[in-house]
Amino acid sequence: MRQIKRLGLVSPSSLARWSFPCAVTLALVLALSAPARVQDVRAEGFQKTAVSQDEPFAGSLATPKPAVDPQRRVASADLLGRSGRLRAIMGTQDLLLRNTSLKDLLEEPAGRNAGSGWTKLVTSGGDSFTVVTLVPFEEADKQGFGRYRVGSWPSSALTSTTPRYAPPSGFIGVTPENQGTNVSSDFTMRDFLTHDQGNVWPKVLVLRPTILDKLELIHQELEREGLPSRLHVMSGFRTPQYNAQGVGKGGRANHSRHMYGDAADVFVDADQDGRMDDLNKDGKITVADARVLRAAAERVEAEYPELVGGLAAYPANSAHGPFVHVDARGIKARW
Repeated sequence: MRQIKRLGLVSPSSLARWSFPCAVTLALVLALSAPARVQDVRAEGFQKTAVSQDEPFAGSLATPKPAVDPQRRVASADLLGRSGRLRAIMGTQDLLLRNTSLKDLLEEPAGRNAGSGWTKLVTSGGDSFTVVTLVPFEEADKQGFGRYRVGSWPSSALTSTTPRYAPPSGFIGVTPENQGTNVSSDFTMRDFLTHDQGNVWPKVLVLRPTILDKLELIHQELEREGLPSRLHVMSGFRTPQYNAQGVGKGGRANHSRHMYGDAADVFVDADQDGRMDDLNKDGKITVADARVLRAAAERVEAEYPELVGGLAAYPANSAHGPFVHVDARGIKARW
């Protein structure tokens, strides 16, 4: 018996154009026979310079899995991450089709053209999640994203030696209507948008499930310690052109993980006053509180080494309070 039932259904334009079952069959054939491609995006617009992509953008959640019995129970963990708190699965069309937990459901033709937006499903345990199909960069101009200035990712010379710096294979198209979509229990699309071009819609967002899972696990770790646990994202995704504005000594990294959608600068803000909470209970808000948060992230990495990445505690300055940088780059980095 299928253990996922439909909660509601709205499909992005890329899904809405599918004709089932023929289109799905063709898509599966193409997905299995051709390597994934990514596109370089220029500040002047979306120019199309292809480079190879060695890492699937959607991470482990959309990575192809071995064939399984069709009657296999679909466990919430297959879709909701290690934390059990992910609320969106994101990937290119071919990766989503190759996800065994979604294949049968996504191939159902009924209701496929029911409005605009993303498919929404619910697990047998009652946890709802959204299936987000990424917009390929080569379709950006055609779908109206050309007005949103993005910039360019590093050249293929870097990505050929370090695949984790390959440009993303696609992006999430964010509109005023869908920006409030939950990507995890605590976070929405809006939380990770680049802090510029506020009046330009639709927007481009790159976001990987690994950073969402890591942040939710940090939340859970803080709760276990009896500490305030509500995390505020000070900075999530940064377009390359926006990141370049702060590159320099003491500023942003030239190849910041923020450009790849697996990094966030966060602080604990349970009282929602816009600044770090007093985590060490010394009556002051200092970098010592950021170090308490970083220590919680260290414990998460020790328990989930597959989510290893960068961690750094930053002191307050004239522009912001203390915070912690967290990323899931795949290798340990400290500074």
